[in-house]
Amino acid sequence: MESLCSVYGNPFPVKFVFSELPDKHYKICRHRIMLEIYNSLARKKEPFTPIVPGKAGIYVCGMTVYDLCHIGHARVMVVFDLVTRYLRSRGYEVTYVRNITDIDDKIIARAIENNESIQDLTGRYIDAMHEDIDRLGVLRPDLEPRATEHMDEILALIEKLIENGYAYKTKTGDICFRVRKFEQYGRLSGKSLDDLQVGARVEAEAGKDDPLDFVLWKQAKSGEPSWQSDWGDGRPGWHIECSAMSMSALGENFDIHGGGQDLRFPHHENEIAQSECATGHPFVNLWMHNGFVRIDDEKMSKSLGNFFTIRDVLNTYHPEILRYFIINSHYRSPLNYSDDTLDQSKAALEGYYLALDGIEVAGDIELDDDIAAPFIAAMDDDFNTPEALSVLSALRRDINTARQSGDNDRAQFLAGQLKSLGAILGLFQLEPIEFLRGISGRSEGAGLSDSEVDALVEERTRARDEKNWARGDEIRDELNQAGIVLDDSANSTRWRRE
Repeated sequence: MESLCSVYGNPFPVKFVFSELPDKHYKICRHRIMLEIYNSLARKKEPFTPIVPGKAGIYVCGMTVYDLCHIGHARVMVVFDLVTRYLRSRGYEVTYVRNITDIDDKIIARAIENNESIQDLTGRYIDAMHEDIDRLGVLRPDLEPRATEHMDEILALIEKLIENGYAYKTKTGDICFRVRKFEQYGRLSGKSLDDLQVGARVEAEAGKDDPLDFVLWKQAKSGEPSWQSDWGDGRPGWHIECSAMSMSALGENFDIHGGGQDLRFPHHENEIAQSECATGHPFVNLWMHNGFVRIDDEKMSKSLGNFFTIRDVLNTYHPEILRYFIINSHYRSPLNYSDDTLDQSKAALEGYYLALDGIEVAGDIELDDDIAAPFIAAMDDDFNTPEALSVLSALRRDINTARQSGDNDRAQFLAGQLKSLGAILGLFQLEPIEFLRGISGRSEGAGLSDSEVDALVEERTRARDEKNWARGDEIRDELNQAGIVLDDSANSTRWRRE
C-alpha cells in the first residue's frame, strides 16, 4: 500500500511504503525523507546512505564470555536490537553480525581459576548470554561469529599487514602494529599521538619498537591455548579478531559498526587502523556508540560494589521493564540505573498494558499515516526513542479516553496502532494479563502462585454473590498483603501483581 502524507508540516509529499517486520505481521512506513544517524567518526548526524541501496550491514562488538552479562551489556544488546528492528521495519534487508570473543586473557585466567577447560567455560557463558538476552526480547543476530572459528582470516589479515609494512615481529616473538605509521590514528577517539605518548610507558614494552604499538599476535606461553602460524605458535590479540570477523561477514567496507562508548578507544580506533592499512580503503562508513551505564549517578564498577548482572535485575523486575528502562533514554546519553528509575519504568509499562487489557487486536495491522508520522519522525532523528515513547504515551491516553467514552471500535483501532508501533521497540507484545500477573519478576514459588490467587478470587466472588461482604473484604485484604491488586468490573474481577 502506498499513500502520501506530510511529516511535521513538511511541504513536500512523502511516500510511505509499508513492509512487514520479520517476527510479527505489524507494518510501518519505510520511507520518509531521510533517516539520520549520529556518526561518532564525523561527530555529527549524517543521512544513512547504505553502500548497497536497500541493504544494511551492521557489526556490533559482543560479549567476551567469561562471566554473566551485566546491565552495560544489556544496553548494547537492546540498543542495537532496536536499530536492527527499525531498519527492517523501514524495508532494509539487514545483515546483523554480533561477535563472541571466546579466547582472551580474562577467559584463560578464569578457566584456570575455575579449574575447567576454556571450551566448557565459554560454552557455559554463551548459553547464559543467550538465555538472558532472549528474556529481554533481543532478536538473535543473523551471524554470531566466534574468534576461535576465524583463525585463518585472522592470520591472513596479519600477514597482509606485515606485507604492507604496518606490522613487525618483536624480540619476544609477538607481532605488533606500527601505530605511528598510520597517519590518521586517533581520528575516531580524538586522541593525538603526542597525548598518548605522554601517558605511555617510556621503556619499550615487551620488545616493541614503540610503546604505542599494539599486539596482533601473542607468542604462546606454556599451558595456554595456541594456534600455529608462520611466526610461531600463539593466539590473536583482541583488536585483530573483530577486524577479521567483521570483514569476513560483511566485506572490507560496510555500513555500520557499533558498540559501547568504552570501546571507542582503543578497540575501535585500533580496528580502523589495522583494517584500513590492510585493505587500503575505508573500513566502516558510520560508527555508533551507546552511552555509559551509571548506578545512582556513579560509574558502574565491581570495585565500588555497584555492579549488577542482568540476572540480578530480573530477579526483581520483569524483563520488559528493563528493556523499557533502556529505551526510555536516548542511546547516546548516559543511563542512570536506580531502583527509582526501574520503578518508574514499571509504572509506565503497567499503564500501557492496563490500557490494552481486554482489547482484542488483529494480527495484521495497517498503520494510520497520521498516527505513525510523529513516531517515524522521532526514530528517523538518530533513533530518538524518548520522543518516540512520548508519541506512544499520547496514543495510550487516547485509548483510555475512547474506552471511558464507550467507543470500543475506536479503542480497538488505537490499540492495534499502539501494538504495531510498540513492536518496533520490542514492547507491548505480551498478552496484558501475562505481563500484569508477572510484573514483579518474582521467582517461581515466591508468594502466592497464579492458581492460588485464582482460587481466592473465585472464593471472593462466591462470597460477594452470597452477600458475605466480611469474607469478601477479608480475601481482598489477604490478596493486597500478597501484592495482588483486584480490578472489579460489572461482570468479573481481574487481578494483577503490583
